[in-house]
Amino acid sequence: DCPGKEGTGGRKSNLTLLRNKLYMGQRRRTEPVVESTTSAGDHGNLRRSQSDRTEYSQKLQEKMAPQAVSSTPATPLQEDEEDEEVSRRLMARRVKIIAELMQTEKDYISDLDLCIKEVIQPLRNKQIARFDVDGLFSNIELVHQLSAKLLSLLEEATTDVEPPMQIIGEVFLQIKGPLEDTYKIYCYHHDDAHTMLEYYEKDEELKQHLRDCVQSLK
Repeated sequence: DCPGKEGTGGRKSNLTLLRNKLYMGQRRRTEPVVESTTSAGDHGNLRRSQSDRTEYSQKLQEKMAPQAVSSTPATPLQEDEEDEEVSRRLMARRVKIIAELMQTEKDYISDLDLCIKEVIQPLRNKQIARFDVDGLFSNIELVHQLSAKLLSLLEEATTDVEPPMQIIGEVFLQIKGPLEDTYKIYCYHHDDAHTMLEYYEKDEELKQHLRDCVQSLK
């Protein structure tokens, strides 16, 4: 009933209310507040948001993954073009192989020709008693002749002939017998010739004759 007491009680009540408001405001600033009265519509929005994120993640993974080869079947025209390109590549490779084969044969014949002219013939002309020229070089002159014949047949099969019509397999079948007969002799005497060369290299006089031939080749 006392006015002073009533005023004091009212100030305390107001102070308590103010403290409660400040406390709630501080919580809003520092802690996430989830309303307990979320409506059904809000739950639906949350579920849609999660679904959107899942869908976005899947699309992102698809974009980052290596692109698969298209399963669209090629048209007959495309297949024909691909077949023609493969045929062109194979033909170009075949032409290159034939050219390399012929160049190798030319180089081999050139080496044999030098050996005969600069080594075998000079040694024969010297008529060295202890030097068996034929035993050392076997039938290398026959090898030279046969190689020249092979090159001639290859040139005949390829000169002024379109690449698809260049049939070199028949050349080797044609010369197969002479090749076997000639190289059988050469290979059979190879080990004996090697032993003979080692013996000649131990003799200074004979070794000097070989050095002269090698210098002539250089």
